[in-house]
Amino acid sequence: MSLPSTTFTTMDTTELLALVNEARAASGEGSVRHNDFVARCKDELDGEHYESFVVQNLNNTQSEGLRLTADQCKLVAMRESKGVRRRVLARLNELEGQAGRPMTQAEITAANANHLVAVERQQREQQIALERIEQRVDDLSQTMVWDHCPQNCLSLTGVKAAMLGRYGLSGAVVDYVLKEWPHAPNSAGMVRNGHEEAKGSQYLVWTKSLVTAAFKRFVDECEMVNATQASHPYFNGRFRLTGKVHP
Repeated sequence: MSLPSTTFTTMDTTELLALVNEARAASGEGSVRHNDFVARCKDELDGEHYESFVVQNLNNTQSEGLRLTADQCKLVAMRESKGVRRRVLARLNELEGQAGRPMTQAEITAANANHLVAVERQQREQQIALERIEQRVDDLSQTMVWDHCPQNCLSLTGVKAAMLGRYGLSGAVVDYVLKEWPHAPNSAGMVRNGHEEAKGSQYLVWTKSLVTAAFKRFVDECEMVNATQASHPYFNGRFRLTGKVHP
C-alpha cells in the first residue's frame, strides 16, 4: 500500500483513501470517490477538530481535503467492512511504528512519488465521474417520450413503492440509487403527464428489469449494522434495510 508523504502523525484524506481503496480492491469491493470519502469522514468526526484544505483538480475544479490525526484515521477506517478495516488498521499501525525514526531520503522520495500517484488517481476518478454525468445528460436529451407509461416500466413513485415493499428502503435511499449512485440504472424515457393541471409536464420512467438488478446489486453491497439498519460504502449514514438475504 502507498506510504503517506510524512511520518505518520497525521494523514490527509487523499492518502488515507488510497489505503482504503487498495484494501477494498483486495477484498473485492468497489472504490470510493474522494468527495464521498470526505463527507464520510466529516460525518464520523462530527464535533472533532481537523484541518481542511482545498485540492486543485486537473479539470479546473476544486475539492476539499482533510488532514486527520492517526486516531481519526482509525475511527474512519472502522466504518469499512471487516476485511477492509483489518487491512487498513494493520497498515496504519505499521506506519505508526515507523513514526519514531526519521525517514531516509529514499523513503521520502518514494512517499512523495506515491502521494503524487494517489492525487492523479483521484483526479482520474473525478474526470471519469464528470464524463459519466455528461453522458447521462446527453442520453436524456435523446430520450423517448411516451403518452402512457409502458407496462415494463416504473415511475419514480412506482420504484419507491416497489423498493419499500421489497427491501424497506426509504424514498431518500431510492432517490440516491436512481440519481447519484455510480451504478444507477439508465432511465428508459419520459412520459407525458396527462392530468390537465400538469400543463404538459413529463416524468422519468425506468425499465423494471434494470431497476430490479440495480437495487439487488446495491443491497448486496450493503453491510447490516443490526437487524434493520444497514450502511453502504457510497451512502452517507445508516438506513433501514429489512429484505437483505443473508448467505
